[in-house]
Amino acid sequence: MVSDTIQVVVADERHLCYVDDILSAIREAAKVSTNSIVVRDPSYLADKIREGKAVIAVEGAIFVGFCYVETWQDGEFVANSGLIVRPEYRGRGIAWRIKQQVFQLCRQRFPEARIFGLTKSPAVRKMNAHLGYREVPYAQLTTDSGFWKGCSTCPHYHQLIANDMKSCACTAMLFSPSPSGER
Repeated sequence: MVSDTIQVVVADERHLCYVDDILSAIREAAKVSTNSIVVRDPSYLADKIREGKAVIAVEGAIFVGFCYVETWQDGEFVANSGLIVRPEYRGRGIAWRIKQQVFQLCRQRFPEARIFGLTKSPAVRKMNAHLGYREVPYAQLTTDSGFWKGCSTCPHYHQLIANDMKSCACTAMLFSPSPSGER
């Protein structure tokens, strides 16, 4: 069920007031061992909002959901990260709306970039597949150490390190703008 009262938009300066709510929702989700969401610093999320690299869902003045974009290797790779919907809003198609909007944002701002994500969520894997992502080995993702450092707050980080950054609890998924997946 999709709610017409919920707006899903590219975040901007007027959405900075939601950073604490976003982080609170992410922290709560990170406590669940079946999740793999990364907790970021408030200034990091605020910067994503200021840069126009985030999508937010709101209902009136209430924060509903969020996702942000990160670029790696000089824009060769783009990641969608931090997809979150507050528990009381789940099951209403909001995550799908956010995912579609963030995907379009990536395609518009970084049309040649390969878009990737890591997830443990069957629902996110299904959304990604519907958008044209495919499951890939970690070796096909960015080699930027900054990206992998971001995984350090994930409860499964020890597994990533133990596997020499080649696999973890998450499924790696990649969308390539070219049919072959190569650039």
